[in-house]
Amino acid sequence: MPTAWGSEYPTLHFSVDRVYLCAFSSASVNVTGSTRDNKLTMYQEDPNWEDIIPLPQDDGDQPLAQIAYTDEYAEAMSYLRAIMAKKEYSQRALKITEHITEMNPAHYTVWLYRAKIIFALNADLRKEIEFLNEKALRHEKNYQIWHHRQLVMDKLGDPTGESEFIEQMFEKDAKNYHVWSYRQWLVKRFGLWDNGELEYVQKLLERDVRNNSAWNHRYFLVFGKGNTPDQDMVEREMKKTVKLTKFRFTEEAIFLAPQNPSPWNYMRGLLSRMKMPLSTIESLCKHYAPINKPDRITSSHALDVFADICASKPNKKDVAVQALELLSQKFDPIRTNYWNHRKMILQKAAAA
Repeated sequence: MPTAWGSEYPTLHFSVDRVYLCAFSSASVNVTGSTRDNKLTMYQEDPNWEDIIPLPQDDGDQPLAQIAYTDEYAEAMSYLRAIMAKKEYSQRALKITEHITEMNPAHYTVWLYRAKIIFALNADLRKEIEFLNEKALRHEKNYQIWHHRQLVMDKLGDPTGESEFIEQMFEKDAKNYHVWSYRQWLVKRFGLWDNGELEYVQKLLERDVRNNSAWNHRYFLVFGKGNTPDQDMVEREMKKTVKLTKFRFTEEAIFLAPQNPSPWNYMRGLLSRMKMPLSTIESLCKHYAPINKPDRITSSHALDVFADICASKPNKKDVAVQALELLSQKFDPIRTNYWNHRKMILQKAAAA
C-alpha cells in the first residue's frame, strides 16, 4: 500500500490474543536491532504464557509516524505490558525483559521494570552485574544500561570489580560520558576519593592530555565532597599545579596542548576555590600570550585569562582591552560579540 511519499507503509492489526505487524513489503525494516533474524518467539504458543492476554500498543486510528516494529518485538512487548499491568515479578517476567532489552537496549521502561523484578525476587545481583557487563561492552553509549547498573550496585552495596570494569570500558572509549557519570556516582556512593582515583586520572591524562572528561573528574575528586574538600589532597594538587615546583602537571599539559581549554579552566577553578588571585599564573599566561607580540601568541585561553588579570588591576585596564580586541579580531572571531561585550563593560567601568 503506497503512501503519499511513494514508500510502503506497515500497518498494525489487533486481535484479542496478540498483536502483529503486517507490512506490505517483504523488506520490512527491523528498527529494534534484534539479533534473532526476525524469528518469532510465539509467546502465544508457549504454555508458560497461556494465562496472559497480551496488551497491544495503541497508536490510535491514524498514527502520524508509525514505527515498523518487527513481529518478534511487537509480540514480546504486548505480553510485557500485560504482566506489567498486573505487577507480576517472576522468573518469566525477568526472562522477557532480557529478551526485549536484547532487541531494544534503550527501552528505559523495561529496564526499570527489570530492576523491580530483581529486587522483588531477591535475585543474585552479582549475576546481574555480569549480565550488564556484556550489555555495556556491546552498547557503549547506552545510558539506560548504566542507570540500571547504578540501581543494582546501590542495592548490592559492594563496588568490588567496578573500577576494573570501568577501565575496560575506557579502553574502548576514554571519553564515554555515561561511564564517567557512573564513576563519579560510584566515588560518592562508596567514598572512593582516595582509592587511587587521582592516580588513575593522571594516567589517563598522560595518555591523552585532551581528555576533557578526565580533567573534569580530576576537579571532582579534589572538590567533589562539597564545602569540605580534603585539604591534604588540595594542597598536593596546588603543588602540582601552580607552585614553583619542578613537576607541574597542569603546566606540562598546557605545554603539550596550549589550545586545550581544560587545563586552563582547571587552574581557574583551583585558584578560585583556594581564594587565590588569577595573577598567580600571570607569568604563565604571558608565556603563551605575549600581548606585544601577537604573532607569537599560541593560546587564546591564555589571552582570555590574561585579560581578566589585567582587568582586575586599575592601571592595566587598557591592556585588558587590547587583549579582548585581539580575541575578537584574530584569535577567537567566532565569539566576537562576546569579546566586544566584555570590552564594552570594561570601558564603561573605567569611564565611571
